[in-house]
Amino acid sequence: MALDDPVQAPDPLLVRTSALRLTLSSPLYRGATVAVFLSALGFSAAAPQIASFLVGELGASLSAAGLFYLTSLTAPVLGYLIGRRSDRTGARLGLFRVCAVAGFAGWLGIAYSTQLWMPYLISAIVLGFAGAATSQLFAALHDGLQESPNPSNDGVIAIVRMALTGGWVIGPVAGSFLAAQTSLRTMLLATAICTLAQVVPLGFLRPPPPLTEQPDEPRGRAPGVRAMAPLLAFTGLYVLVYAGEPIKYAYLPIYMNEQLHLPAGISGAVIGIQPLVEIVLIPLAVLVARRIGTMRLMVVGAAFGVAANLCFATTGTAIGLFAGQILMGGVWGVFAALGIIAAQRLLPSAVATASAIFLSSTALASALGGAGGGLGVSTLGLPGVFFIPAVLGLLAVVGLGILSRAQRW
Repeated sequence: MALDDPVQAPDPLLVRTSALRLTLSSPLYRGATVAVFLSALGFSAAAPQIASFLVGELGASLSAAGLFYLTSLTAPVLGYLIGRRSDRTGARLGLFRVCAVAGFAGWLGIAYSTQLWMPYLISAIVLGFAGAATSQLFAALHDGLQESPNPSNDGVIAIVRMALTGGWVIGPVAGSFLAAQTSLRTMLLATAICTLAQVVPLGFLRPPPPLTEQPDEPRGRAPGVRAMAPLLAFTGLYVLVYAGEPIKYAYLPIYMNEQLHLPAGISGAVIGIQPLVEIVLIPLAVLVARRIGTMRLMVVGAAFGVAANLCFATTGTAIGLFAGQILMGGVWGVFAALGIIAAQRLLPSAVATASAIFLSSTALASALGGAGGGLGVSTLGLPGVFFIPAVLGLLAVVGLGILSRAQRW
């Protein structure tokens, strides 16, 4: 090609193919993809069954079983501590392995619990550390991608996030089947095995140490409040978007079954369509973000969430609920692909801390959604409770719009 030939923009299909090829050719990227799938598979298998385990095996009341999910509120604090340690030492995969082993021990302890207090204590302390494993993987991925710049690097993150979503699609079905065929304790034991198995794809891999993005700042110094302010603002807005998920999963099935009297097959299809749409849209979100900007696309994604909850609250038909779930697939297709990328860009001097804060914020969102849903359903009823996540999402749209103007990417 002559030197003065015009440079053509890469075809989106070629970009996507090169991202897949890049993922398969790298032990780190390939191993991380399999690891997050196994982690999500195990955790999502246990999450819908843990309340049944507490009630059926340990004699908990329904209200006491519901309080179990509050034990995840320790995850942001413990995740932050792990992230700071990782940024100080650069030992991403070492800490990932420690967190995975902690997760194995935690789920094993819950599976063999004989007293009601044991799962609560184990979840609050041991599983709080275990939740940081995924954030350490994404920090290690960031270091590897920074070491080898490539136009398809965002596509690698998208593929890893697709694997994570795939685990969440398969896990609940697999967990229900295994519990029905064996027992809830056996299912929890399988979760422990999956949690430990995530270390296998990466073996004894030791990636290169992270590049110093701000050479004048010592690695051991924690970022100040001013440096963390954009990340904390973004994470808070993400919490507002995510808070609708616990409300939806708690009350949408009840609404479909008890008020709309939809057949079980239709209800299941409504719930199941969201993750399928999400998986399809994750790679598309990366391509669109390259054209219009990451933050701008997340503003659109949050607006999808507002529209989705308005569909839940106002339509009263199966078609309206399908439309809402498809829109929710759009929300999580955008945020699953771009959320962790944005968080790391907002705190480039401490990417493990950024990853831990962002990924562990779902615990805060679940608590906010649970509290808001509980209060909302008693005052607004069904389907009026879905106006609450619509309002929260609208606040997130405004906030992300302001942040988008400030960041300009």
